[in-house]
Amino acid sequence: MEKFSKKVKRFAKESGADLVGIANIERFKYVSAQHNPISIFPEAKSVIVIGRRITRGTLRGVEEGTQFSIYGIYGYDWLDNRFLAMTTFKVAEFLEDNKWEAIPLPNLPPQIPSMGIAVKPNQPEPNVMIDFDDAAVRAGLGEIGYCGVLLTPEFGPRQRFQLILTDAELEPDPLLQEEICDRCMECIKNCPLNAINPKKEKEIIICGKKMKIAEIDYTKCASCKNGATSNRYHPTGNPDRLAAICVRSCMDHLEKTNKLKNKFQNPFRKRPVWKIGKREMDFYKI
Repeated sequence: MEKFSKKVKRFAKESGADLVGIANIERFKYVSAQHNPISIFPEAKSVIVIGRRITRGTLRGVEEGTQFSIYGIYGYDWLDNRFLAMTTFKVAEFLEDNKWEAIPLPNLPPQIPSMGIAVKPNQPEPNVMIDFDDAAVRAGLGEIGYCGVLLTPEFGPRQRFQLILTDAELEPDPLLQEEICDRCMECIKNCPLNAINPKKEKEIIICGKKMKIAEIDYTKCASCKNGATSNRYHPTGNPDRLAAICVRSCMDHLEKTNKLKNKFQNPFRKRPVWKIGKREMDFYKI
């Protein structure tokens, strides 16, 4: 299936994907049933992770503190629900045109609790939610950084993902061996709410890959006015932090230390970063 795997990847790139990674289903063996692709598609052999970049310019208005709607549309809503969704669906069609079943999945928060009754014994309750950052690591696309977001060698934190489950037995990609996050602590230094706690860190292991992340108080992130937004799908889902001051600072550091493949003529952060602290938040509506 190596030749077909290359064809799938080539078609995904031609359809707009910036990132494509493949994990075989065996890499999900120890994932709980409530978050396991097998629970959705018992015959699945492969998980395809498809990513599209958040353009750096989409973050410019947030970085300057003057225009937040651009990111909300092109970096969040339309990017996920239109551009990336269309790419994912086209790849699903390509697989099915080649006689393999393909299930496209949007990135719904894995924190959403079950909202139904199991229809069979020993089967999880609906809906089963897959952790997409976890899946991206299993597909060899990146690692979980210290600030708790998925980082890739291409764009750092600047991408969104969707998945396809298929019964096609595709060639899996190797896990990412290089380290992207150097634990510079810029995310912690720049968080005005002290939501990232380095005194309480944990090690997560995905397919043998070890990554250290800090404890994050997502209730504080949900109230942040520095670029974070509440989860649009469900109140239990983690806030979207990809435009937040912590993640923008992470991206700026990765660019300055030459860690990313996507390079630019000029630095991202050109001026002192703005911050709205806890005491100021009551007086600002952004």
